[in-house]
Amino acid sequence: MIENLKGTHETVNYKEYTNIRLYDNTQAEDYPSHWHTPLEIIMPLTGKYTIVLSTHTIELKPGDIILICPGVIHALKAPKSGRRIIFQAELPMFHEIKELESILTLLNPTFLVTPELYPSIHDQLYQYMLEILEEYRKDMPLTETKIYSRLLEMFALIGRNHTQQVSSLDIGNIQQKKYAEKFIYICNYISSHCTEELTLEEVASLLGFSKYHFSRLFKQFANISFYKYVNKKRIAVAETLLINPQLSVTEVALRSGFSSPSAFIRMFKIIKSCTPTEFRQMYIQD
Repeated sequence: MIENLKGTHETVNYKEYTNIRLYDNTQAEDYPSHWHTPLEIIMPLTGKYTIVLSTHTIELKPGDIILICPGVIHALKAPKSGRRIIFQAELPMFHEIKELESILTLLNPTFLVTPELYPSIHDQLYQYMLEILEEYRKDMPLTETKIYSRLLEMFALIGRNHTQQVSSLDIGNIQQKKYAEKFIYICNYISSHCTEELTLEEVASLLGFSKYHFSRLFKQFANISFYKYVNKKRIAVAETLLINPQLSVTEVALRSGFSSPSAFIRMFKIIKSCTPTEFRQMYIQD
């Protein structure tokens, strides 16, 4: 299934004239650690399937769905028999939708949907994946458009499910919808200003919150702390800069918003499980 692999970088062979690829995969073959620029969604139809990440292993059972974000190193282990959908798609236009860009950040590096974890949305997401498979097989005009529309619906469903969870959070008198809007706005603000000096006090003041109240609510919304979220966005900027071999690691660090190269290297390794130099070499191997 991995047709072009140099080092750990997979170059995906998309369907002609599109930015998508789908495998109706039945191969009893393991795939080594690799990464790629498109999003990957895997859903076993029969048999189990195993995803090996840098920090843990996830075993999928039939019907489970996992989203693997771009740039995440992972390996795949297949059983002796089984069938699964493996779908890959580039997402450049999705990052232009501010609400969606924030949701994508919350899903990074992977997002697992099972009937047990997400009973209210699993069946619909499962159906969307079957519709993507059916549409891909048709090979008709605007097939790519139809598939991207389903992908958008999947992200909208996941995003709304996430924001609806705020009803159980410590939000006082803030209305649920207003709460979600406020924090999606903040996530967008961080994305636009992450290379600048951002403080907890400054961002909290945008919503009129104390830094302590804001810090607690932000972590409940994003599932990570404010500063870790900022650092994730800075590392995402750094990834695009590292592709340019003319930029030194020090220059990349400063352009990405880090105060020093040592702080940048330490955080990069925490988030990406490799150093900036190792990440750059993965691209050079391509």
